Amino acid sequence: MSKIDCNRLTRLGGLFEESVQEGQIAGGNLCVLHRGEAVYYAEAGYADIAARRKVARDSIFRLYSMTKPVTSAAVMMLMERGVIDLLDPVSRYIPTFADIRVAAPEGDVAVNRQVTVKDCLFMTSGLAYNCDPDPASRSAALVYDELDRRMYSDDPMTTMEMASRLGQGRLAFQPGESWRYGTGADILGAVVEAASGVRFGEFLSREFFEPLGMKDTGFSLDASKRDRLTKVYERTPDGLVEYHGNHLGICNHMDADIRFESGGAGLVSTIEDYRHFAQMLMNGGAYQGRTYLMPSTVAYMTGCRLYPHQQMMMAGWDSLAGYSYSNLMRVLTEPSLAVINGSRGEYGWDGWLGPYFANMPEVDTTFLMMVQLKDSGTFTLTRKLRNVLAAAII
Repeated sequence: MSKIDCNRLTRLGGLFEESVQEGQIAGGNLCVLHRGEAVYYAEAGYADIAARRKVARDSIFRLYSMTKPVTSAAVMMLMERGVIDLLDPVSRYIPTFADIRVAAPEGDVAVNRQVTVKDCLFMTSGLAYNCDPDPASRSAALVYDELDRRMYSDDPMTTMEMASRLGQGRLAFQPGESWRYGTGADILGAVVEAASGVRFGEFLSREFFEPLGMKDTGFSLDASKRDRLTKVYERTPDGLVEYHGNHLGICNHMDADIRFESGGAGLVSTIEDYRHFAQMLMNGGAYQGRTYLMPSTVAYMTGCRLYPHQQMMMAGWDSLAGYSYSNLMRVLTEPSLAVINGSRGEYGWDGWLGPYFANMPEVDTTFLMMVQLKDSGTFTLTRKLRNVLAAAII
């Protein structure tokens, strides 16, 4: 049975403070859980540099893609209730997907089969984000551009409208043919909405956030809490500067009437709130006397992998060497290939601004980090911190 050398964990806080002093990050916090207990916490730097407001344990961060595991849990809940079948065509919930086309060298062609819920969970649908020059990505960019234009209007785009518009676009490849990180989680937010009969955010609040005590987690933020929302920063030749963009249709300042509840990127949360969600998964779906998912469901959610021909397409993502992809999360299948010192079966995800979580069942340990740095994801600091943590597990 593994143990934690807490003296070694103090190096985590040291690395965090050094990163702030060297101007690599504005600030952030981290937490290590072992056997369900918080054994280490550290915070450093600023939530708002100009105001000299420091990061605190209740600072609110934008999760971006660390929203995806929550969306996956919602789909898993409806799956185990018999409401959703993973081979359901997405068109059952979002009709525009019935006629979606695939961008091919000879022009747009029909799909060989319908995009399914499972395709969206495993990023094998052919759906693309809006950041590349290929036709599928350009189709997505048109939707995101309109989403951004309407954000502060009297007619903001909704979750279902956004998904429906993506269904009128193009796929990068035939469903199931390959793997590509894309908008599948946003589609699943609309699927959950259609299948449950309530807004996606309402479903998450009712089924997860409220009973788990995640009081600062959601797609919108009350005005009374905005002073705890961290500022976002980006690196420039002149150092860190504040970033104000609404990347992927997410309202940076959280001050609009938010109707698009992005299953791929939209949540804000605190390290304490996300700790409850992560521990629920680590416990096999139960937390503080309440069962959210059955152990077999969590095992399926966190233990699957891609088919070999799909796995090949992850090879270019260096930080994910050794990992496969399971229900909107990475899962470590080959530790000898990884670029961090991890344990087989660990799973989790990160976000565009640097928040990161990993559950490591083999050593009963969870690592959580919140930062607010543009274009981060799993970056150098993350890997250094993970390696320090690995050295403390004995």
